[in-house]
Amino acid sequence: MTFSLKIVSAVLVAVPLAACAEHLERREFTSPSLGDAVARNQAIQIIDPWPPASRDVRIVHDGARLQRAVERYRTGQVVEPKGQSTTGSGAASR
Repeated sequence: MTFSLKIVSAVLVAVPLAACAEHLERREFTSPSLGDAVARNQAIQIIDPWPPASRDVRIVHDGARLQRAVERYRTGQVVEPKGQSTTGSGAASR
């Protein structure tokens, strides 16, 4: 056999075997992350998951009011919230 005939026959054998490589790559078991495919696809399609207000670094609060609330919490003098129901029924009207 000549050298070129050997190369041609090797290529003719290698091409069909290369086509079988796709079947060999497939496994007979499932991936551990297979169950969250829908959630992953939804998360990928979210443009920006954070609300615009989350970028605001200027947090404006009444520090004295918060300090009084913390002191009431520490001393056990927590004020029970009042109901705001206008129907006159339920736990808020008791």
